[in-house]
Amino acid sequence: MSKKRIKAADLRGITRLLTDATIGVTDLVEAMHRRIVHPPFLPSTPIQHLITGISGFTFKNVKLVTKLVGSGLDKSLGYLPDAGISLENKGDLLAALNGVVGDHLENTHNPLAIPMNFKYQGTTISTDAAELKKTVPAINGKILLLVHGLCMNDTQWCRNGHDHGQALAKELGLTPIYLHYNSGRHISTNGQLLNAMLEQLVRHWPVPVDEIVMVTHSMGGLVSRSAVHYGKQAKLTWTKRLKKIIFLGTPHHGAPLERAGNYIDLILEATPYAKPFARLGKIRSAGITDLRHGNLLDEDWEGMDRFESPRDQRMPVPLPDGTVCYSIAATTGKEGSDRPVRIAGDGLVSVKSALGQHKEADKNLHFKSSHTSIVYENNHMDLLDCREVYEQMMGWLLE
Repeated sequence: MSKKRIKAADLRGITRLLTDATIGVTDLVEAMHRRIVHPPFLPSTPIQHLITGISGFTFKNVKLVTKLVGSGLDKSLGYLPDAGISLENKGDLLAALNGVVGDHLENTHNPLAIPMNFKYQGTTISTDAAELKKTVPAINGKILLLVHGLCMNDTQWCRNGHDHGQALAKELGLTPIYLHYNSGRHISTNGQLLNAMLEQLVRHWPVPVDEIVMVTHSMGGLVSRSAVHYGKQAKLTWTKRLKKIIFLGTPHHGAPLERAGNYIDLILEATPYAKPFARLGKIRSAGITDLRHGNLLDEDWEGMDRFESPRDQRMPVPLPDGTVCYSIAATTGKEGSDRPVRIAGDGLVSVKSALGQHKEADKNLHFKSSHTSIVYENNHMDLLDCREVYEQMMGWLLE
């Protein structure tokens, strides 16, 4: 297990998040109290109004004190040097936290928010040519970019001692670069930033870039497709170097768990006494709600309440021209098993979604049959170290 130390900035970030959570819970309790005192569909008496007035004053003071205490802690921690507290797997915890509430962390300027960056062997790299030479000594003109999924980070490509990126790079003579990003932000926001950063990386790469190959897992595939879309719109250089993309368990048409979460939100909103609890479902990040249908563009969510749009209103985005695309789906069922198991897929993404299949022609991604594969008796995370997956990718990349 990797061990890192909690810095003072991390403690300040945790304090701010706890402060926000306390205020959020207080708002929820106040809403529930109001709902009980003022039953739905019934007129309220002056006594009821007096009760909610007094309680409202109390709740207001609780929130005020919480803010004052939080502000005081934040300032006090700002005077501390880096805290000497060891924490195992800090990076994994931060990645998970960013996946769940990363948009909130960014909007509140919380230091726990993960900035997007490229990494090589766990070290953050800049796009400065001189720095790249120092950080990536075995540099060549063939880049392998690996893009992780929701609630994950660059180090989690290594599973059970196997790393697709390192193994493919060694066999094929590629330079492995890993993306690290806040998966709680909108997919299109991350896509546009990745697009801009890839252009800078290619322009400052110490040697001419001959080709770029992407290997993506889960949400990472959607972020990559979004980046390619925006890059091609702007006719950027890096998209002309992009030769192949491999998608592993990417929810091209969304994930059923997020759609189920959305329906639960709607049911709670429609139930008078349960309505305040709908707020609990709405703490999940923009990145997670984008997974409902697989949003790739700003137009897919701008001007909409992301918690109240059960219909698929995406702008169709086809696979990019000039880039060969492959997709691997996993299913926990055995080969030849019945249809429901194939629909359930790997536990998070259905087989059809992972293979880009859709009943509407303009949304169907039309992968060539020879460019798709299904691995059986594997779940969503098994895609990261499955030998069959690795051998299939090797075969495709050698074509």
